[in-house]
Amino acid sequence: MRIGKGALAAIIILVVVVLDQWLKIWVKTSFYLGEDIELLPFFHLRFVQNPGMAFGMELGSKLFLTLFRIVVTCLGFWYIAKKCRVPEVPRGYIACVALVVAGALGNIFDCLFYGEVFTNPAPPQVAQFVPFGEGYGALFHGMVVDMLYFPLFSFVWPDWVPWLGGSWFSFFDPVFNLADAAISVGMIAILLFYSRFLVAADEDAGKPAPKK
Repeated sequence: MRIGKGALAAIIILVVVVLDQWLKIWVKTSFYLGEDIELLPFFHLRFVQNPGMAFGMELGSKLFLTLFRIVVTCLGFWYIAKKCRVPEVPRGYIACVALVVAGALGNIFDCLFYGEVFTNPAPPQVAQFVPFGEGYGALFHGMVVDMLYFPLFSFVWPDWVPWLGGSWFSFFDPVFNLADAAISVGMIAILLFYSRFLVAADEDAGKPAPKK
């Protein structure tokens, strides 16, 4: 039995959000802030908290970022529902959009609720669940939990390199989470394989209406 496009999107969103939240809660209640565990030379679990957008970036106030995420996610659900009714839209494209929406939704939970239900102690203490409203922050002002760190390679710039000589370079430094990864994978796959569907609506809007 083949799963419909709407059901496929719902399953992807549910699985990504559940795994993302499970990993975040486990890290937050098991690691102290800044703790780093090397699983492989190029893969660490490092607990950091991100007050801004994906990969530690910041844009505007925390309330603005949270509201922006909510608006984008609502538009994403509407867009998926709309595209699922178009037979020409492939399941792969729906799956990619669902990954982006799932990632946005996963980070929304952090922003909305983590400040209300978690403590935020100084290292080496770890966070604890508390009754709603007794956490470290207000509603809409929680910090996003990041933990995936991939220091793929590093080196010291040769002394002859202008401005950079003798300085240390490390790639890839940003710490992120499963929600960020879902957004990135979904967007990259759309751009590589399904970019034509991003402009399909505009092209259809420019066509004359069929004669009756």
